[in-house]
Amino acid sequence: MKKQLQQVHPLAWTIIIGTMFGRLVTSMSIPFLSIYLTQVLGASSTQTGFTVAVSSLVGVMASFYGGYISDVIGRKIVMLVSVFGWALVFFGFSAAQHLWVFFLVNMLNGLCRSVFEPTSRALLSDLTLPENKLLVFNLRYAAINLGVVFGPIIGLQLGSTQSTFPFMIAGIVYIVYGAVLFLQFRVHGSSMPASPVKTEAPRLREALAVTGRDRVFLPVLLGTVFCVLGYGHFSSTLAQYLAMNPQFANGSQLFSFMLSLNAVTVLVVQYPVVRTARHFPPIVPLILGNLCVALSMLLFGLSGGVALLMFSVVLFTVGEVLLFTMMDMLIDRIARPEWKGTYFGTMGFNNLGNVLAPVLGGLLLDQFGGGNGPAVFIPLALSTALGLPFLLTAHKRLALRERQEGQVHSVPGTYTN
Repeated sequence: MKKQLQQVHPLAWTIIIGTMFGRLVTSMSIPFLSIYLTQVLGASSTQTGFTVAVSSLVGVMASFYGGYISDVIGRKIVMLVSVFGWALVFFGFSAAQHLWVFFLVNMLNGLCRSVFEPTSRALLSDLTLPENKLLVFNLRYAAINLGVVFGPIIGLQLGSTQSTFPFMIAGIVYIVYGAVLFLQFRVHGSSMPASPVKTEAPRLREALAVTGRDRVFLPVLLGTVFCVLGYGHFSSTLAQYLAMNPQFANGSQLFSFMLSLNAVTVLVVQYPVVRTARHFPPIVPLILGNLCVALSMLLFGLSGGVALLMFSVVLFTVGEVLLFTMMDMLIDRIARPEWKGTYFGTMGFNNLGNVLAPVLGGLLLDQFGGGNGPAVFIPLALSTALGLPFLLTAHKRLALRERQEGQVHSVPGTYTN
């Protein structure tokens, strides 16, 4: 382990540490945006839902081309432009006073994130030896959750629900992050491998045609849209519900503790859950994850006290880990080798769930209010569970495909594509 850590490139360490501080400051501010918009600006839950959702919508639209851009013009330029642009976005949040400004700035937030995040992961892959990649990506994932452990609590103390000041801090941190990246690129730029250059952009229609004809991939994609839909309610609908619910004296503070518990639980359960789940057929962990998230939605609506809410967070987090740590392994297994990048890119469309979550949650909160948990969260639980039929279909089709391929490979001189 010590030798592997010493082999991590300095630029990779910069990205890992920068990710930790970046998530620290963004979790101080972004998760409380929906509370700020409703309680301070007086926006309705539906208006807030659309304002929060636009970030994910732009991300879905841009994610397919995010990696392509960095392949063509280079990781360095894309990362520096997007990280400093991201800093300006946070300054924009801190200066905004009208709902339409928040809407516009959050669009730019989604654009910067959808360009910077995949490019930084691609650079980590470029800089890391194959035998060390699992370690480096796990370090990055741990850095994300370490930041989120402390960020919400700090943000609450800084008044994130009543002030945009924490966004100013986020902007300053991203300026520093960008400056350190700039210096590291100057010092270590010569040791960076050249990025592969593509002569033409990926064709969206062709990619959708290839993946759409895959009888396993298509139901996986549709099923995970509903999984992500359930996951998206945690940071949007639940935040507003707790702030509005008269049962909880200080719902905003409670929500910050729940965010921290979510991050701590990820750090604790990730290794044992993944170690156990890898022995299952590849789609089974996603089915179990969907069930956990759907059940946690139901319990959020039925919770009348803090204890059940905290248990629901732990259950939700186990579902989150099952879904998002096993998804990449599943896509790697079912993708045709010559289209693997396309499969991963197309899988980004499951973030439509993150687009729909705040809108659906906002409509239900406007209709039933924060005091009627079952009326709000039972529909959310049921909509999350709509992913199960698709995932079960994919599970059956994958088992059949692999059984047929195994039979063909067992006959000498034959092969399958």
